[in-house]
Amino acid sequence: MAKGKAGKVRASHILVDKHSQAQALVSRIAEGEDFKKIAQSYSSCPSKKKGGDLGWFTKGQMVPEFEKAAFRLNVGAMTTEPIRTKFGYHIIKRTG
Repeated sequence: MAKGKAGKVRASHILVDKHSQAQALVSRIAEGEDFKKIAQSYSSCPSKKKGGDLGWFTKGQMVPEFEKAAFRLNVGAMTTEPIRTKFGYHIIKRTG
């Protein structure tokens, strides 16, 4: 399936206001807590209802900082440092 999706990624994210909170959530996920459950509990984005899932997107659809980080990740990987955008701090997980 990956071949047909060239130039697209699928990602989930958790959006919070504070860098310190984002770092704490990264640690909790790294220690084994479920990304989707954390997103549902803490994310300020409407995508939280879907566990942070943003679906598939191509370059140019997301703010540059977010997009750059999402496209750099391997499938299944998550950002270890929060990504700052005008919306707040994102923890991004590439799911496809």
